[in-house]
Amino acid sequence: MKIKELEKFIAANNLPKYRLQQIVKAIYQEGVILWQEISTLPKDLRVELEKRIEILSCQPIRMLKADNKSSFKALLKAGDGCVFETVLMRNKPGRWTACISCQVGCPIGCVFCATGQGGFKRNLESEEINDQILLWLNYIKNNFPKEKLNSIVYMGMGEPFLNWENVKESIKELTNPELFGFGDRSISVSTIGIVDGFKKLAKDFPQVNLAVSLHCANNDKRSELVPINDQYNLTKLRQAINQYISLTNRKVFLEYVMLADINDTKEDSGYLVEYVKSFDKPYLLHINLIPYNETKGKFKMTSQEKADRFKNYLAKNKISVTIRRSLGREIKGACGQLAGE
Repeated sequence: MKIKELEKFIAANNLPKYRLQQIVKAIYQEGVILWQEISTLPKDLRVELEKRIEILSCQPIRMLKADNKSSFKALLKAGDGCVFETVLMRNKPGRWTACISCQVGCPIGCVFCATGQGGFKRNLESEEINDQILLWLNYIKNNFPKEKLNSIVYMGMGEPFLNWENVKESIKELTNPELFGFGDRSISVSTIGIVDGFKKLAKDFPQVNLAVSLHCANNDKRSELVPINDQYNLTKLRQAINQYISLTNRKVFLEYVMLADINDTKEDSGYLVEYVKSFDKPYLLHINLIPYNETKGKFKMTSQEKADRFKNYLAKNKISVTIRRSLGREIKGACGQLAGE
């Protein structure tokens, strides 16, 4: 929703300021997405608002849910007909994470990612980004009324630093105590490594988490998996992460999707140990090993045995590491599976 449009409507109609507060509370904090459900407003005002202002600029056209109700995926349709996806995940009882998109498709083209292989259409506006949060707040309210949304990750479709102005405006609204009111540290921005964006994040939101999709610690291999590595190679990544840490003193998360017989070998674990230890403050790096979620391509998931061996080798070398629990795989809502379908 465009909050400025709502403010103009309130002013133009000489409505008392508390009406704005009532609307903001209902939508941003209570998860209401229909004007008729805001019972604190007079009926004639609700009717007029319904004619003039859309709460959701993007409409859900399909909803999928995992059998165990641990994850949900919504396909949204924007006003121009573009479609994109957003995912809600229950990490543990009572704790929910929203995985949101910032672009329709993705221009990066990582060879193992369904989003990247589907091509790029356009950037999402900040309103379209935050509509995803409004949708999930409403879904939780209606289906899990005693629970709440705890964290937000920009890990859906798209590269946040290639749409920074809209992502920046989105985060401003999410962290505004008078609107959504999320804490900065409950938000994570995930990037393939557009290093120019690291300093922007440190300057604009030093307490928001940074996650960097590494996937391989050997330049030749990484370039095969992530073509943009030719522009932002491992040396440039290290320099940018070192600078980010010096500015924020915050931990950085390195994401590593494990591909069977591609980047999960003993040699690869050695590359990763050597790379992490080359940083100024390696103790402020944490490795997230991510089981590959299979799509239509040739890549396969690493076996649990190999993943454990890889993890144990890193831990033995005093590197902070976890194997991330995969949620949403059965609804094609897991990491690398979002294809707008």
